Amino acid sequence: MNISLDQLSTFGREVFRQAGLSQADAATATDTLLAADSWGIHTHGLKNLGGYVKRLNAGGINPLGQARVTAEGPAWARVDGDASLGMIGSTFAMRQAIRKAAVSGIGFAGLCNSCHFGAAGCYASLAADEGMIGIAMCNDTPTVTVPGARGPVLGSNPIAYAVPAGEQLVLLDIATSTVAGGKVFSAAALGESIPEGWIVDEQGRPATDPSTFPAKSTLTPMAAHKGYGLALLVEILSGVLTGAAVAGSVLSYAYDDPSKPTNHGASFVAIQIEALMARAEFDKRMQSLIDEIKNAPKVAGVQHILIPGEREQKYKSKALEEGVTLPDDVWAKLVEVSESSGVELPAG
Repeated sequence: MNISLDQLSTFGREVFRQAGLSQADAATATDTLLAADSWGIHTHGLKNLGGYVKRLNAGGINPLGQARVTAEGPAWARVDGDASLGMIGSTFAMRQAIRKAAVSGIGFAGLCNSCHFGAAGCYASLAADEGMIGIAMCNDTPTVTVPGARGPVLGSNPIAYAVPAGEQLVLLDIATSTVAGGKVFSAAALGESIPEGWIVDEQGRPATDPSTFPAKSTLTPMAAHKGYGLALLVEILSGVLTGAAVAGSVLSYAYDDPSKPTNHGASFVAIQIEALMARAEFDKRMQSLIDEIKNAPKVAGVQHILIPGEREQKYKSKALEEGVTLPDDVWAKLVEVSESSGVELPAG
């Protein structure tokens, strides 16, 4: 199904409005989810709308929640999300980091009392939009095992960075698991098997049936101990340091009692480039680095070496002109939301 971003925006905003959000918050939440869809990251876009609405209706997400700064210094801020949508508190927190960086050269904001925040790259790119380097990360309910353990220990704990480089945007958004859980859910919904190495069963053995996740299988950490170590850093910065829930105390926004706040944590960094060097010099150095990578010798059959974010930017350019082509499982989720909310879904 191919639908314009404007049509999807109208639908998402109205669904959120009916769930009790203000017009401004409904716009922020929808725009964040649509940013992921416009990049082709449909696992973290409007597909999750129904799950958020369910928790909004049950009280686990406060539709009128107002994120606020509870403590701050020249280059840092601690933010309480007031159990609002993760997109609301996270956007507020990243803007605090940007505000601090504009004055101090670098800014850090830690967020507690939040919820599942979607694609981390959406927040990192907010800093890039202001000409800064942005970093965003979040902890999550445990779905990932660690070397030597059976069962889930840490969340998929995503981390993203965005770097403006002239007309380009270098953007990386990754889970610290081998793949994001959403990809496993999508495979299960489409009746597909998954590659060996994505998940392991209750005994820690490789498994390929996505329908067993998360009840009887767990995700594997990216690059074994390396992904585990990176996930732990995200947990420390997003959970321990912020005062949010940590590891097994983080509730699942999709599966746990929807009347209870999940208390996810997140952290955000913004770096003002001009505090360190002239913008023109930085852009020149970035372009030189990009050119060196792209001009590296290529293996047979490869014509172009991609820079992180290049694929997403091409997808977005096409989406702005032609609309977004939604996978069948995403469209099915939106149909469910339309039927339950009474908000008419665009026909495409």
